[in-house]
Amino acid sequence: MADRFPIFLYSSIFLFASASIPPALSDFSIIDYGRSSKLFRADYSPPSPPPPSPPPHPPPISCEDLKGIGSLNTTCELNSNLNFTDDVYIEGRGNIYVLQGVALICPKMGCSIAINITGELTLKSNVEIVAGSVYIVAGNASLLGGSVINVTARAGDPPQPATGTPDDAQGGGGGHGGRGASCVMDNKKLPEEIWGGDAYAWESLDKPWSYGSKGGTTNKDEAYGGGGGGRIWLEADDVVDMCGMLLAEGGDGGVKGGGGSGGSIFIKSKKMTGSGKVCASGGDGFAGGGGGRVSVDVFSRHDDPIFLVHGGRSFGCPRNAGAAGTFFDAVPRRLIINNANMSTDTYTLLLQFPNHPLWTNVYIQNRAQATVPLLWSRVQVRGQLSLSSGSALSFGLVHYAFSEFELMAEELLMSDSIIKVYGALRMSVKIHLMLNSKMLIAGDSDAIVATSLLEASNLVVLKGSSLIHSTANLGLHGQGSLNLSGPGDVIEAQHLVLSLFYAISVGPGSVLRGPLKNASDSNMAPRLYCEQNYCPVELLHPPEDCNVNASLPFTLQICRVEDIIVEGFVEGSVVHFHLVRTVVVKSSGSISASALGCSGGLGHGELLPNGLGSGAGHGGRGGDAYYGGAYRRGGIAYGNAELPCELGSGSGNKSLTGATAGGGVIVMGSLEHSLSKLVVHGEIEADGESYGNYIKDGQFVSDIGPGGGSGGTILLFLHNLVIHNTATISTSGGHGSPNAGGGGGGRAHFHWSDISVGDEYLPMAIVKGTITVRGGIGRGLGREGGNGTLSGKACPKGLYGIFCLECPLGTYKNVTGSDRALCYDCPSDQLPHRAVHISVRGGVMETPCPYKCISERYKMPHCNTALEELIYTFGGPWLFGFILLSLLILLALVLSVARMKFAGGDELPGLVPNRRRSTIDRSFPFLESLNEVLETSRAEESLSHVHRMYFLGANTFGEPWHLLHSPPKEVKEIVYEDAFNILVDEINALASYQWWEGSVYGILCCTAYPLARSWLQWHRKEKVQQLREYVRSEYDHACLRSCRSRALYEGLKVAASSDLMLGYVDFFLGGDEKRSDLPPRLRQRFPLSLVFGGDGSYMVPFSLHSDNILTNLMSQSLPPTIWYRLVAGLNAQLRLVRRGHLRATFYPVISWLETHANRKLRSLGVRVDLTRFQPSGSGYCQFGLVVCAIDDENARPSSQEPDSPLLLEKQSRLPAVRWKKALNLVSEHAVMQKRICGEILHLNNVQKLGESLTLCYPFYYIIRNIRPVCHQDLVGLIISVLLLGDFSLVLLLLLQLYSISMLAVFWVLSIPPLGIVLPFPTGINALFSHGPRRSAGLARVYALWNLTSVINVVVAFVCGLVHFKTQSSGSKKHSNLQTWNISMDESGWWMLPCGLLICKALQARLIDYHVANLEVQDKTLYSSDPNVFWQG
Repeated sequence: MADRFPIFLYSSIFLFASASIPPALSDFSIIDYGRSSKLFRADYSPPSPPPPSPPPHPPPISCEDLKGIGSLNTTCELNSNLNFTDDVYIEGRGNIYVLQGVALICPKMGCSIAINITGELTLKSNVEIVAGSVYIVAGNASLLGGSVINVTARAGDPPQPATGTPDDAQGGGGGHGGRGASCVMDNKKLPEEIWGGDAYAWESLDKPWSYGSKGGTTNKDEAYGGGGGGRIWLEADDVVDMCGMLLAEGGDGGVKGGGGSGGSIFIKSKKMTGSGKVCASGGDGFAGGGGGRVSVDVFSRHDDPIFLVHGGRSFGCPRNAGAAGTFFDAVPRRLIINNANMSTDTYTLLLQFPNHPLWTNVYIQNRAQATVPLLWSRVQVRGQLSLSSGSALSFGLVHYAFSEFELMAEELLMSDSIIKVYGALRMSVKIHLMLNSKMLIAGDSDAIVATSLLEASNLVVLKGSSLIHSTANLGLHGQGSLNLSGPGDVIEAQHLVLSLFYAISVGPGSVLRGPLKNASDSNMAPRLYCEQNYCPVELLHPPEDCNVNASLPFTLQICRVEDIIVEGFVEGSVVHFHLVRTVVVKSSGSISASALGCSGGLGHGELLPNGLGSGAGHGGRGGDAYYGGAYRRGGIAYGNAELPCELGSGSGNKSLTGATAGGGVIVMGSLEHSLSKLVVHGEIEADGESYGNYIKDGQFVSDIGPGGGSGGTILLFLHNLVIHNTATISTSGGHGSPNAGGGGGGRAHFHWSDISVGDEYLPMAIVKGTITVRGGIGRGLGREGGNGTLSGKACPKGLYGIFCLECPLGTYKNVTGSDRALCYDCPSDQLPHRAVHISVRGGVMETPCPYKCISERYKMPHCNTALEELIYTFGGPWLFGFILLSLLILLALVLSVARMKFAGGDELPGLVPNRRRSTIDRSFPFLESLNEVLETSRAEESLSHVHRMYFLGANTFGEPWHLLHSPPKEVKEIVYEDAFNILVDEINALASYQWWEGSVYGILCCTAYPLARSWLQWHRKEKVQQLREYVRSEYDHACLRSCRSRALYEGLKVAASSDLMLGYVDFFLGGDEKRSDLPPRLRQRFPLSLVFGGDGSYMVPFSLHSDNILTNLMSQSLPPTIWYRLVAGLNAQLRLVRRGHLRATFYPVISWLETHANRKLRSLGVRVDLTRFQPSGSGYCQFGLVVCAIDDENARPSSQEPDSPLLLEKQSRLPAVRWKKALNLVSEHAVMQKRICGEILHLNNVQKLGESLTLCYPFYYIIRNIRPVCHQDLVGLIISVLLLGDFSLVLLLLLQLYSISMLAVFWVLSIPPLGIVLPFPTGINALFSHGPRRSAGLARVYALWNLTSVINVVVAFVCGLVHFKTQSSGSKKHSNLQTWNISMDESGWWMLPCGLLICKALQARLIDYHVANLEVQDKTLYSSDPNVFWQG
């Protein structure tokens, strides 16, 4: 049959007549082709009416005739084998049971066994019915396991006309449901063009009743072919139990004959059970037979029987089995073509599909090959069209690709399958899924059918290296998503249009391509506009219908798509994105038109006779080639840089091996419809082709060749652009061959649409990647091509550059254009000090340029600090300073007057008038020790006083008071030693402090020392009160021997100095001791130790504490007035002693004792010496006086000798007397040193006095106790001025710091907390206090806060320094930032802190004067003349 096909083909050319068909095929007609032709000898015409009813049956036979038991109208049991010689007809109203193992056989070919009963037909196990045709109609039918109805290879004659049996001697297989295979090899034909027996009976596949065809033979004299399959009709009213087999297979032809085709099987019932086998497959042979036809019309199928309609195996060509037959499931109306994974090149014919009702699904499975051969056919189903497992579906004929086909379905599912279209295809589905599948459209034979349209309204997915390929024009439309999943997924055509999708995703490694590779070899290849010197209007104003139109310049267009994600490759000569919202090119993605432009073109290079050429030009001129000692000019530049759309040019002769092409064109958007957003991580390229050493078209390319192609065009109509770091946009020229020129760069243009200005402006581009339009390299002596052009739309006012960015800071632009030079510098004279220009949305369009202060602390519009605003509000620095100074003096005068009115009477210097009948001179410092001596004298206490025992320690948290164990010798006679030691333990325990009290003190010392001082004094006072109450009321005085003292609680008393640092315990007699030697007289107590209070610090200077008991005791040897004067003068001298400077400051005290005190006391037989007592275990050392008697009687002046002082003075001048006095003094000191627990300090050993330095040592230079000065009111006035000035400077400093930052204000106020603001209230409190003593104490607190605030000032200095250094480094960034001189100079940051430091230093000195004036109102206390001192 196959060898006659060409004869038919050529003869049919003259029979087909149609205006739309080429003349060579005008005489070809499918419908009118004669039945004698072998190509379409079957059902290639429209379907015929259903087949007629079976012929009249022979007379029915009875149960007895069948050798059965019973009756056909009741029950007939067949229990013996029967061989029929002719057709048999069995009819009855009962049941038929064919018992186990019974065989009903009609050996005649085409013999028929018909059974028509109303009851049940049951075939027991291993029952066999063999005939050519079996027709069964029953109420119920049961085929039990092992039973079989077999019509294999027993077919009668097939219907006429039929071409199922090959009539040649080539051993082809028989055809029926599918074509029979053919093993004939013909190099001039494709495998699918060669087959054996043809298919037939398509119109009755829903109720098949056709015999299969006999296979062909390899010998015309012998019929070796296998017989065709018979027919089986099984119809039951209710249930078919299919546990057996229905076999209508084609017969085997062996190696000398083709296999017969399968027969027909029809099953109809309401219900079907069982998992039997239904087979109408083709027979095996030299060439396999085609499968038969099976149809099942069963409403309910509970099990899964096996249905087989595959073709038979081919022994002559094992890879080409017979074509599969058809399996039609009538209830769901689905057609299944399954070849059971048998490889074949032979097709199953799919002819006309029914229009009403439509089939639901069509499945082509397991290597089945199906074809739709009728031209202008429609394949339409309601559900799925599924191809899987190596199956294939073809439309049209290979050599007659001038027809258009329609495919309509809900879903097109392809898995490992192929669809071939010869002609054009119009597909309309909702879902199109492809997995490792191909759709190949060969539409390049006729221009009329060159366009295929594939529409998938919901989803198109290509996965697993799937391919949609068209050799002509292809349009792919949809309303959902198009997804190319990964590597190998390709959609390509000569002209490719993708439109109407919501989203398109081009996965990694997948490709969208238009045109095809080597497109110039096809007559459907796009014709590029290489020689046009103008831009095609469709590129700038494309049509909005998105139809496939080969006349348009686009080779690949994506139209009316919302979002496009490119992770693979989009390639085309002219790529256009139209009516697209967003395009995202991932890092692995590429949109390329590189080397897809013109081979010639307007700017082609010059070719020399030896094949060398210059570079092609476009945006830049092509590079010159070097030949024969001279340069040959490269291609010219052409096109419009403002709106480019030209293709790149090539080497000029594409016929030459190694010819290069220019870059293509990539257009995104249009003048009317811009792209909303383009995000590029990967590449967008339209580079020219480079020349290199490679093999092209099987030929080796030498080193001598043309220049590089020029870059193409990238034209982007955009709203927003984002180019990431990894992105590249390139229209570079290609590299030339050695000594040839490089291609010129192409053109890239960014055409922005709807550029917002002013406050509505948003940046349109974020560019971090690479944009290049460079020319290609000219190798060897060849020159490189010129750079192309990179341009953008003219920007409105305030914007500049390709991407219409805001003009740089400090510039403005008031004209339209894109040049950077149009952004003019803002006038510097319009920029205030401490201001910087600021950017505004949309750029600065006019002057003056907007600015802001460099910090929010500066005030607009002049960017002054709050301090400067205040200064300039009052006329400037000088006028402000004058006003401030005047105001301070005025307020100080007011304060001084108010202070004098409020507390002036207590501060007036001079002598306090004596009380009436009082002989006490009050011209002494107002110290606690002196106040105590003015108390009412208690003579009874003085007379009973035995001894004063001093506490060791300073009564601090680190050095609390404590008493030594073992009673001193002075009281051993009046106390019990054991009880005394118990008392000492209790007192020491009570005198100690808790750990947390010291911790709080330590914290306060670090944060606010004046508060720490107050904390310490408060706890000292509490501790003294506790000790007093304990000894007075809680202790039972058990240590005293006196019963009266124990009973009255009067033998012990605890007291302390006014500074609460010196404590002591006084021991008194109870009155019942009955001892005449108690209490001892003063001279018996010598040497008498008197311990100083205080510690030599500013707040607590050394002082001698003298109460009434000590005064009364001293009155035994000294007149009270002399003692009072001595105490006052000594305390005045001790005020000047400073801790840390003891050696220097004790020296004047020792001198004063010698020149003033001892000179006066010597006449009274008494001497006083400065003493350092033995230090405690912690190293704390106490100082005091030692009072001793002088035994030299001659030294005592007689009261009867009025001139005795004069005589003494004269005697003392004698040398002998002087030596004697020195020796006596040394001996007295040595004796006294043994009797006291300490060391007497004199002028020789005071310099050896050791002392440790503390952290407060430097402060003793700032604040210290000094001698009084006059002019107390003037000192108070100056202090008031300085106090107000201090407060004013603090406020100004805080304003200055506020201009730096709030953090600086916080640090200054916090380190230490509020230290900088507290001197003012404490100073006011000190100035307005009543009484000199209280005022002096508060003034010392004021001095402490003033000194503490120095730390705050230092912090402010540091903040100012850091700010200045920061501003100095930052001023390099703000070149227009000006400095502030005396009026506005950042370098003057130090003025206020330094001024405040000076102010505080002056305050500290004046406070010292003020305190001295308050505490020492008798200036004669510091007289250097002893006579003046004692007469004061």
